[in-house]
Amino acid sequence: MRYFGYICPKCGKSVLEGRSRFALQAAAARVGCECGKSELRIELEKDRVRLYVPCGICGSEHRAECSAEQLLEGNGIGLACPDCRQLCCYAGEEHRVARALQELELLALKEKNHEKDETPETFSDNVIMYEVLSELKEIASRKGGISCGCGSDRWRIEVRRASVDLACADCGAKLRIPAGTDEDLDELCCHMKLTIPGKKD
Repeated sequence: MRYFGYICPKCGKSVLEGRSRFALQAAAARVGCECGKSELRIELEKDRVRLYVPCGICGSEHRAECSAEQLLEGNGIGLACPDCRQLCCYAGEEHRVARALQELELLALKEKNHEKDETPETFSDNVIMYEVLSELKEIASRKGGISCGCGSDRWRIEVRRASVDLACADCGAKLRIPAGTDEDLDELCCHMKLTIPGKKD
């Protein structure tokens, strides 16, 4: 299996789906967001692959090409937005794509709210929120940095006005991280790892 991940430019949610190598070689494949407003298209022709990528960073669609070997073998690849030079799509092994997608979610949130600087009420404190998001990215980059009590290491992020929720992608449990004051940031910086309290059956 090869997995594909991107951030939907319409609703902002992360999209992660897998396709078998056989399916990719047999016909064009599509990986779409549940909102129905964006999809990643993969077309394989002989030894080349053409991808049409919805960009959660700049909001447009990009076309990219790579070799079939790059896409179907090895750890995987990252595709960059030509406008801002930031990676906006990942393809490869599931755990690698899922981890990269978590970092991409943080980046997309920063970019989205940077464009709204003229509306300072987006967060109770924009500076603190950006620092909290950066610290979460740092924690997530560590091995086992963010996990759930149910045993899953797959999670998504939900940003609110003065807090950030880490939600387990498997059991749905949430861990709320306050993000409105200097004290909130100091408290988060004390943690090397974060554990979402898993839901019990």
